[in-house]
Amino acid sequence: MKGIVFTGDRQLELMDFPDPTPGPGEVVLEIRASGMCGSDLKFYRAPAGPGRTAALGLGASSGPTIAGHEPCGVVVAVGAGVPPNQAWVGMRAMQHHYRGCGVCHQCNTGWMQLCDDGVQEVYGATAHGAHARYLKGPARTMVQLPDELSFETGAAISCGTGTAWGALQRLGLSGDQTIVVFGQGPVGLSATLLAAKMGARVIALDTSPDRLARARQFGADLLINPSETKDVLGAIKDATHGRGAHASLDASSSPHARRQAVQCLRTWGKACFVGEGGEVTLEVSPDLLRRQITLIGSWTFSTVGQAECARYIADRGIDVDALFTHRWRLDQGEEAYRLFDRQMDGKGVILPT
Repeated sequence: MKGIVFTGDRQLELMDFPDPTPGPGEVVLEIRASGMCGSDLKFYRAPAGPGRTAALGLGASSGPTIAGHEPCGVVVAVGAGVPPNQAWVGMRAMQHHYRGCGVCHQCNTGWMQLCDDGVQEVYGATAHGAHARYLKGPARTMVQLPDELSFETGAAISCGTGTAWGALQRLGLSGDQTIVVFGQGPVGLSATLLAAKMGARVIALDTSPDRLARARQFGADLLINPSETKDVLGAIKDATHGRGAHASLDASSSPHARRQAVQCLRTWGKACFVGEGGEVTLEVSPDLLRRQITLIGSWTFSTVGQAECARYIADRGIDVDALFTHRWRLDQGEEAYRLFDRQMDGKGVILPT
């Protein structure tokens, strides 16, 4: 089979790999949709060299590694020792793209990325990912995809949309609240969509007019472009009767946006950071302590949360497929990532089959 490999410095190659065979406890997933996530750009942009993944805070990979960590497809092979109710041939499945030890408390509760021994593999970074026809992984990393959902929706839930869901759950968002979502890339736009469907009032921020227009289509009640608005905090206060928002979610990774995500809240408000990397500077007393602000960090989701997100979307008929503005074949990977690197458009997906 062929797979897309990031070779460093915004370069990639379509390389040949043997078709995988499942070992004990493993399955092979035939990939029907492999989402393109903002986190992929870290690996795409990283300098060439064998230590690229280690430099990004992950383990080192032993050789060329297939990219893509939003896998969704159909199980086509099952290894020895896999319980028939865990995975089976023909199962429509998403993959939770981490492998932990499998026996610690975190792994047993579906949080393999928080493994007590450290995450063992990250699929699409240190282990072969989904930008190929097949992916091999432990059966315990497979999460059933409801029949009502497309493979593309499943791919989105496998990271970006699932990450937004996990953050909203951490915030405890309810329909009588106002939430401010900073950044309307795939994760932020997913948060806008889900929060609006939950009944919350959504204030969406981005510097891209096109992304703001999509946020409006996805249910945002108020749009703010920080590059055109002199007083962002004032605009949010004006829209919330002078009190500030109940909750905020930062998907931008911008230090300035992160600070505003805390400052825009009313007393007892909650802010959640999901954008990776970078720093933030806060005045602890006025920004946090003296307003009883809760600051939350949220890293993706558990296998349980992934399944719950999929079920919620299926039961309510939420059109997650509308996130996707570009669909690509494997042999179009170079063009796909060159466009995605601009971070001005919607979500892209690779369709290997």
